[in-house]
Order: sequence, then structure tokens, then C-alpha cells
Amino acid sequence: MRIAVLSDIHGNLHALDAVLSDVEREDVHELWCLGDIVGYGADPNDCCARIREQADAVLCGNHDMAVTGELSLEEFSRGAAIAARWTQEVLHPDHAAWLRALSPAGEMRDVGLFHGSPRDPVWEYVLSSLLAELCFDTMSQRVGFVGHSHVALSFVRPEGEPATGEPRRGGDAVDLSTGEWILNPGSVGQPRDNDPRAAWLLLDTDLWRAQWRRTEYDISGAQAAIRNARLPASLAERLGYGQ
Repeated sequence: MRIAVLSDIHGNLHALDAVLSDVEREDVHELWCLGDIVGYGADPNDCCARIREQADAVLCGNHDMAVTGELSLEEFSRGAAIAARWTQEVLHPDHAAWLRALSPAGEMRDVGLFHGSPRDPVWEYVLSSLLAELCFDTMSQRVGFVGHSHVALSFVRPEGEPATGEPRRGGDAVDLSTGEWILNPGSVGQPRDNDPRAAWLLLDTDLWRAQWRRTEYDISGAQAAIRNARLPASLAERLGYGQ
């Protein structure tokens, strides 16, 4: 089975539509979303509609929970809090109710799905091998996916060995058939690994193979949408350099 794994869309419709077009060309059977459908971008309603229509598994992320009022905006940066308040004002009540019903953790086809980490699916960033080691000890599944950090990564713990990890670029592929794995597909809507292209991952559960993908999209259009919504200019500017 071929599965597209997406995370951290953050209301960036330009990036999401470009990724969904790529996904369609790959003849995937399922689409999994690891959360933060809304957040920094200017098109939260359209992004919610797309994911509701097309995704087979959907988690909520911390920004989704901020918009629905489940998390205090005091826990977020100034730009994130401003974007969350704006999103609260424009988000359709039906989409807000849908987001509120989602969980930050789940499982599909014996694969663990977490927005943050297996230990703390809301807030924890899995960015080091040491932290991945602790997460492997917590995770009941052999393979798991995380989002939240906006960085494409993989961590592996072969049997009897310590965990190791590395950043992943578009086109990188790994064999998941042995060992324990935690994978981050990177961010669709706001990558933070110095590559401004939208990030996602293609998983093949028949071959137990994962490949990271990057998709070109209309960055200037996404930036214009943010500025037209009168959101902080920094949220538009960072899209241009992938940070």
C-alpha cells in the first residue's frame, strides 16, 4: 500500500494544493495528516476542507488546539498567537468543531502517528538521537511518524544498538523492513530546513520503504495571501528561505 504522509500545513493552501497534485500523480491509496492544518497561513478554511475531503487519518497539532481554545495562546510566540487569533475569527464553525474532535496521536496499519512525539504528542520535538531513544522506549509500534518540528528527519534503532538520526532531503529513501523507526516528513506549509519547497513523504507498506519528497509551489502567492490578511510580515518572509 502506498501512503502519502503530510504534516504542518499551517493554512498554506498554495503549498497544500501543489503537494496534493503530486500525491495524485503517485497513485497513493491513503493520505495521513499529522496535524497543524491551520496556524501561520492565510487559508485555514480551504486547508481544512481539502484535508477533510482527502485524508484517511488526521491528527490535531498544537496550533490547531490553540485555534480551538484547547491550549492557551500565552504558550505561543507572538506571531503564532496573532495568527491563531486571526484564524479563530475567520475559521468556519464546522471546521473548528472538526478540529476539536481530533486527537494528537493515533495509529494506522500498525504505524504510530504522533503530532509531537510518542511521549508527548502535543508539545515535544523529536530532534535528537537521545530523545528518539526515549521515544522508542515509549512507542508500542515498530514504525512511527511525527511532525511538529517542520524538519524532515529519520531516526532508527537497530536491534541491540542505540538510536541514530539524520536530516532528510528530497529524494532520500530508507528501508524500514528491520529495526525501529521514527520518521518526520517535514512541513508542507512552513519548512524550516533551509529548503523552501513543500515537504512530504511517500510510504510503501508492502516494501516497507519510505521516500522524502519536495514539491515546488507558488511561494509568492502564499506570501501575498499572508500580507493581504494583515498577518505578521515575518510569516510571509520566512517562506522564501525555508525557515
